[in-house]
Amino acid sequence: MLADRIFGVLARGAALLTLALLLGILASLLVGAWPSIEKYGLSFLASSVWDPVQDEYGGLVMIYGTIATSIIALVIAVPVSFGIALFLTELSPAWLKRPLGTAIELLAAVPSIVYGMWGLMVFGPILATYVQQPLQSLFSGVPFLGAFVSGPPVGIGILAAGIILAIMIIPFIAAVMRDVFEVTPALLKESAYGLGSTTWEVVWKVVLPYTKTGVLGGVMLGLGRALGETMAVTFVIGNMNQLNSLSIFEAANSITSALANEFAEAGEGLHQASLIYLGLVLFFITFVVLALSKVLLSRLKKSEGARS
Repeated sequence: MLADRIFGVLARGAALLTLALLLGILASLLVGAWPSIEKYGLSFLASSVWDPVQDEYGGLVMIYGTIATSIIALVIAVPVSFGIALFLTELSPAWLKRPLGTAIELLAAVPSIVYGMWGLMVFGPILATYVQQPLQSLFSGVPFLGAFVSGPPVGIGILAAGIILAIMIIPFIAAVMRDVFEVTPALLKESAYGLGSTTWEVVWKVVLPYTKTGVLGGVMLGLGRALGETMAVTFVIGNMNQLNSLSIFEAANSITSALANEFAEAGEGLHQASLIYLGLVLFFITFVVLALSKVLLSRLKKSEGARS
């Protein structure tokens, strides 16, 4: 039928347009970053020098800040999101499921700049007073641990940015986990309960194996959100282009915050090209994360076939 052919052409065109846009973005980033790529090459990724006055640039501080804050966010957000999804699907009374689920989803609608302002003015001082200072007193003089919590107690830095990111991505991961948990056939869970399984055993041995693809997809969605977040991180990470220590309380910078702070004022030349190079690196990091998730999913499917 003519309608089916038109629909097929439009669907194929939409897919090809998406691919063309992706390639166009990649090409524009390569063209814009080429002066920096030509001068620094891959050494740009290993240099911590970022000095617009001397026209010397390296992206190590921003790359480290991006990866560190995203890892902290995932470490915090994934268990919390799992607990929320587990409670909503298995433990929550019926009258509480809808309002609690709606409240969690509404957190995703809060603008990122609001999270950033709250993190800077409210959460930061709390973190410095009730977490950083006690930890510094506790681990004072202890090798490695003392350096791990060192830094001025001002409440902004890598840990603060990671926690704010965790709060921001929890609604996304929790919503996906809840939805995929709910698609588990009731017969499977009821059979497990009938054999004497506890709630935890049902979730761990029945629900998670059945929904692991969706759960991993939710985690990757949250990771992508954390890697690309700009304004909230800019407020609380400290925006310092130096890597003085590996302290989780040390002020640092991320790729997105560096772009937000400097791109509008960067002059044409090496400074602007280096910022675009950072954008290209972020593009590559995101691509690698998505590729690894696809590989992991394919291995999970192969292992399922082997067990069957």
